[in-house]
Amino acid sequence: MSREIVLLGSQRRPSVQHVVRDVDPAARIATVTAGWREREPDDVELNELLGNRAVNLSLHARWQDVLENDRDYASAEREHEKALDELRQLYLTQLDHALDATYDIAAGKEGRPRFRDRVLADALELVRMADEQHLVRVREAHLEFYDAWQPQTRPLVAAHRERVREILQSATAVVIAGGHVGELVKVLHLFHVEPHLPELVVAWSAGAMALTERVVLFHDFVPHGVAQTELMGEGIGLLGNLVPLPDARRRLRVNDPVRMSVLSRRFAPAHCLVLDDGVRVRLTDGHLPADARVVDHGGRITAVEAA
Repeated sequence: MSREIVLLGSQRRPSVQHVVRDVDPAARIATVTAGWREREPDDVELNELLGNRAVNLSLHARWQDVLENDRDYASAEREHEKALDELRQLYLTQLDHALDATYDIAAGKEGRPRFRDRVLADALELVRMADEQHLVRVREAHLEFYDAWQPQTRPLVAAHRERVREILQSATAVVIAGGHVGELVKVLHLFHVEPHLPELVVAWSAGAMALTERVVLFHDFVPHGVAQTELMGEGIGLLGNLVPLPDARRRLRVNDPVRMSVLSRRFAPAHCLVLDDGVRVRLTDGHLPADARVVDHGGRITAVEAA
């Protein structure tokens, strides 16, 4: 099936209306607001933007139902989350040292450039190695959990999966909002959403991040200083070789060519896609349009055709 994916910037209200205006007025549009967590049902405005034809998949509420009524599974999931947090803390400790060294080398001006370039390449490789090892460990932890507890065979999860499948099969499009990307990815996986997505998928913010093969968390401006850009784990894999950067100009030091260059080179060959206010990027079969804005290896934001 040929699938069209539209990624939106943060000021998405007119963009959402524009994207779905050609959808049959009688057609159903599924929505995912699970990233809003307890505010998941507060979707009146979104429904109005979609012409009052939206059906919320209610993934967060379904997940809460599972946790409340399957206590053994809920306890196992809490332990699993603790294990993932331990892995993350170890990864961040490793990453702090590797990235700080990489930034220092990349910012250097003295000495022979050919030496510095080789050492920088080695430093980036160490960062990528830390990323890859963390991704493997997280994947293994998830597989162990799923093998042990097989949520797909638990009656409550199976019933919710079937209802989600029915809604998606009757929908012409699905709209995935932002919010907390970790919980969004979790419920998208738990309720097996990806295989049943319709031909048109519209997403923004955490919703765009969740569609990727690898979810990258980033924020250069946090209360305690600078947070390292990190790999969270695997998204639902709809988009390969893409790192969406929602609110990039507010969340990244875009005027720091060293940090931006390291970001771009670290995740190559994936494109670091800038999704600022009002942006609308339409992908067909996973391909970016030529005018999409990405971060090039020099740390500049430019059209993908020039990157």
